[in-house]
Amino acid sequence: MTRFKTRHAPADLLADEFLQEKVSALGRLGRALEASLAALAAFDAGHSQASSAAECRQLRASLIAKASIALWHFVVQREACGLRDLRHVLLDYHVPHEVSARMGAIAEEWPPVRRRKP
Repeated sequence: MTRFKTRHAPADLLADEFLQEKVSALGRLGRALEASLAALAAFDAGHSQASSAAECRQLRASLIAKASIALWHFVVQREACGLRDLRHVLLDYHVPHEVSARMGAIAEEWPPVRRRKP
């Protein structure tokens, strides 16, 4: 029995590498989204909504901002992979409305401004 070697065009091999990297990045970003949503859920479970200490509100706002950035990165990577429907992400990952509403919003200090010394 003879074995045939199949030769692939260099462009096909490169396209396969790109696809593998896209999928790998999607997995990493999905895990990062899960971690940020879990951190927010853990914070909410440990603190009641009635607690209005300034530090608690600031920490929760920071967690929401991090989760919204993680969601944004994940959605952009999904779109790069050809997956366009956001509804499934929001449902499957149980994304709070506060997080999805801030998706893509950049904090005022972003990008950091370099100031020259006088």
